Amino acid sequence: MPAEESTVEESTVDGVRYGVAAPVATLTFDRPERSNAMDRAMQVRYGARLREADADPAVRAVVVTGAGRAFCPGADLGLLDNTAEAPPVTEADREGYRDVLAAAFVRVPVVAAINGGCAGLGFVIACAADVRFAAAGAKFTTAFARRGLIAEYGVAKLLTELIGRGRALDLLLSARTFTAEQALEYGLVQAVVPAGELALRAHAYATELATYSAPRSMATIKDQVTREPAMPLEQAAVTSTGLMLESFAHPEVVEGVASWNERRPPRFPPHTGD
Repeated sequence: MPAEESTVEESTVDGVRYGVAAPVATLTFDRPERSNAMDRAMQVRYGARLREADADPAVRAVVVTGAGRAFCPGADLGLLDNTAEAPPVTEADREGYRDVLAAAFVRVPVVAAINGGCAGLGFVIACAADVRFAAAGAKFTTAFARRGLIAEYGVAKLLTELIGRGRALDLLLSARTFTAEQALEYGLVQAVVPAGELALRAHAYATELATYSAPRSMATIKDQVTREPAMPLEQAAVTSTGLMLESFAHPEVVEGVASWNERRPPRFPPHTGD
């Protein structure tokens, strides 16, 4: 096994259900009274749970999904009803991106299983994931421009890197609704599967990552994909060559080669952050 098996019973706190069946943790947006719309407590809990999964040596991959018919339709706009003026901006507001973009900042790979409506804040969360699967017919929209808002929490960068400048501008400026099938065509999601198969497909993929890919390698690759595209090619080559040479001193390489030669699943150690 890639890690010692463990199970954490699923529990829902602040609209986020969390459970672990090692080596995969599952975070489920579960606020049925608001169709999984996100309030501040839910946003903070999401970030905290992802960081908790990242710190758990038994967890090697995470699946993020939604309960019911929606993934996450965005921020709970009902909280703004009858508000004559905007509330004062707090430090927590300025730091909120750390929770929304938590999937991009943690070392563990995060797979978004987009089961239904994905808009606004939920759209950003999906874009921040490392890999995205969507249920057939699921609906997407950036939503911001039609609410008088801007491209929030770095999504202008994320979306442009995922699907290109022209398509990103189209989806952000128009805020039009589009389907999972169109998202696949645009390159936003990696696969579209029947709704009844989505959870199984996402967990099978996450389990494959957790079983056959080294945690330290995946964490380093996530960081490389974040940093190296902005570098000139020679700088990216120098940086990655240094990382490659450094990796030879870590036990993952010995185990990766041994498992290949012995024709068995690898037994990689947990990522310790070094």
